[in-house]
Amino acid sequence: MNTGVLYAGLAYICWGLFPIFFKQLSNVHPFEVVMHRMVWSLLFLVCVLAVLKRWAWLRELLRQPRVLAAFALSALLLSANWSVYVWAVHNAHVVDASLGYFILPLVNVAFGFIFLKERPRPGQWLAVAVAATGVLWLAVQAGRLPWVALVLAFTFGFYGLLRKVATLGALEGLTLETLLLSPFALGLLVWWTWHGQGALVQGDIPTLGWLLLAGPLTAVPLLLFAAGARRIPMATLGILQYISPSLQMLVGVWMYGETFESTRFVGFGLVWSALVIYSLEGLWTVRKPLSNQN
Repeated sequence: MNTGVLYAGLAYICWGLFPIFFKQLSNVHPFEVVMHRMVWSLLFLVCVLAVLKRWAWLRELLRQPRVLAAFALSALLLSANWSVYVWAVHNAHVVDASLGYFILPLVNVAFGFIFLKERPRPGQWLAVAVAATGVLWLAVQAGRLPWVALVLAFTFGFYGLLRKVATLGALEGLTLETLLLSPFALGLLVWWTWHGQGALVQGDIPTLGWLLLAGPLTAVPLLLFAAGARRIPMATLGILQYISPSLQMLVGVWMYGETFESTRFVGFGLVWSALVIYSLEGLWTVRKPLSNQN
């Protein structure tokens, strides 16, 4: 149990500090950063699979075109999520990005109801309604929808939905997704380099080093998360996941000076209240059978 909390907590801390990493690449176009992230992640994951000698799943996939098609779609969603997130960090929208990941658990509840025919409990519906009110408040105050938060929440929500019904584990699934995306990414990087553009030609040594780090920094938190998720209850995992957007918001406000007006605080407050309702309801549901047994 304690080991699982440690693994999952480290994963969420890594994700929460991602804005610091991507700020180091603010001189590289966000789309190019994502292309590098795909290529170097694949290289790192292939090395991990080589050490573990886990290749059998690749042979099985050749006989499962539907699985390949599903992972092609999840790869596109993941690339869209990465692109918007990197753009948000580069353009001083870290707080907006954090809102997306605060909303994400409640989006998952709605998707479970719509696509998986799950029956959310009344407390979960209340949390979704309160969060929706918070998003509506932010939209009204800003005069526009908080599109960064919504795109991040919905792309990763759909991505999680596809991965929930997938047959591959975290390591194999991410390897397949980056394998499907990398030919396109590598082709673009080669094209830019051939024409004297892009970070591989114009970037300095520190920039190239940060780009190379994108591989392990993408894969390691995911592997930590997978290891933690196997060892702790879903209710505990659900509470730990708020570490990531909380850190992102603090980084955006305190390190990078993003504004956080009182009007925005009302909207965020409603979303946080929804998360409190969601978490307490989940803990109560888990503990109720135990108390009945006692």
